[in-house]
Amino acid sequence: MTSLLIRGGTVVNADREFRADVLVADGLVAQVGSSLSAPAGAQVLDAGGRYVMPGGIDPHTHMQLPFMGTVAADDFFTGMAAGFTGGTTSIIDFVIPDPQQPLMDAYRNWRGWAEKAAGDHGFHVAVTWWSDSVHKDMGTLVADEGVNSFKHFMAYKNAIMCDDETLVNSFKRSLELGAMPTVHAENGELVFLLQQEVAKMGITGPEGHPLSRPPMVEAEAANRAIAIADVLGVPIYIVHVSCTESAEAIARARARGQRVYGEVLAGHLVLDDSVYRHPDFATAAAYVMSPPFRPKGHAEMLWRGLQSGQLHTTATDHCVFCAPQKAAGRDNFAKIPNGCGGIEDRMRVVWDAGVNTGRLTPSEFVAITSANCAKLFNLYPKKGCVVEGADADLVLWDPAATHTISAKTQFSKGDFNIFEGRQVKGNATHTLSQGRVVWADGDLRAVAGAGRYIKRPPFGPNFQAANKRTQDLMPTAVAR
Repeated sequence: MTSLLIRGGTVVNADREFRADVLVADGLVAQVGSSLSAPAGAQVLDAGGRYVMPGGIDPHTHMQLPFMGTVAADDFFTGMAAGFTGGTTSIIDFVIPDPQQPLMDAYRNWRGWAEKAAGDHGFHVAVTWWSDSVHKDMGTLVADEGVNSFKHFMAYKNAIMCDDETLVNSFKRSLELGAMPTVHAENGELVFLLQQEVAKMGITGPEGHPLSRPPMVEAEAANRAIAIADVLGVPIYIVHVSCTESAEAIARARARGQRVYGEVLAGHLVLDDSVYRHPDFATAAAYVMSPPFRPKGHAEMLWRGLQSGQLHTTATDHCVFCAPQKAAGRDNFAKIPNGCGGIEDRMRVVWDAGVNTGRLTPSEFVAITSANCAKLFNLYPKKGCVVEGADADLVLWDPAATHTISAKTQFSKGDFNIFEGRQVKGNATHTLSQGRVVWADGDLRAVAGAGRYIKRPPFGPNFQAANKRTQDLMPTAVAR
């Protein structure tokens, strides 16, 4: 039996923090307690002055994604290895079928690409079209493959955008199966129109990107998705909430008892849309992602959403395209491949801007970087907490460690870092994946293929029943 003892640290879970040793054996947390003894031959890590937390779970990444005529630079090995250096140990990536492509065919493609993964991973599967075969494949994915979430793009017209008929059919099917619908909320028709209008104004550079995707374009789609989910009685998870208007839509829905969950990207918490006005094309284009970074003021509302519990998870949408790839849109911002990095910096950026400023407690940090995701997607308590029997995906976190973020020192294959030059206080000194040290004081020990595909079971009968109760209340409300 291989074992490791983490001694003298402060364990932080989403509910509390306490001084304890953590014994790891055969990939699991074997014991959490005071003054534990190290078994013969066990490795001992001194965690004095540091926190011992569950490894971060990034619920939104795109490794090796084929998109807009090119392929993302980080694959499932390099991207997850980069994540280890910042304390992220697991991801939920996305299978994105082409229009008319069977879901199972696309799923098998992504599973093949992920065989080289350095850490544990799962998949959301996108529904990009509708037919009886899609209905059937969704059932197979839930029952046989451990997929319990389906993605819906309300943007990217003439590519992967869902119409309302597809949304309704897929949401209804998700409820039947005990799966969570997730949405990229942007009105694709409006984006398509505004891209043309902005181009007619003679604006072709990256500064045109946020102009073609203003906050209300996101808010309309978020409100529409929430309304459809409300009528059908299904919970819904909205990815990369970036603006005040969408955050308020989620808060309103939750106030009336609807199960709506919101995800925030680390970049949207600390950056603003001035990045698109940089005079150098390559620099400005590097920030092009959707939804775009917003004017100052929106980030504060996202922080308040996380603090109040109206927003629930933090992610990165890690999808790295290098300068030669971004150059495809030099004469037309609508052709710049959408995507930024961040998997290795999410934890340190959220800690520095959240915990160090007093916005978050350490336990709240664990909730929004790990535990909430594990609970929402049925990984808890195997992941997302430091308890006996949990997977030994752990991070030793030094709140006093400082780090300057730079593309020159990052492990991602990207050639740019959206947090370039940002100095942060608080960083991972050691990361464990399945009980094995994969990052130790600057030494990256990631192994290609060591990551496991993690099946996520569907939600039980209460999932349907609880949401049906919300639906049953509607006729009474109308009668009043």
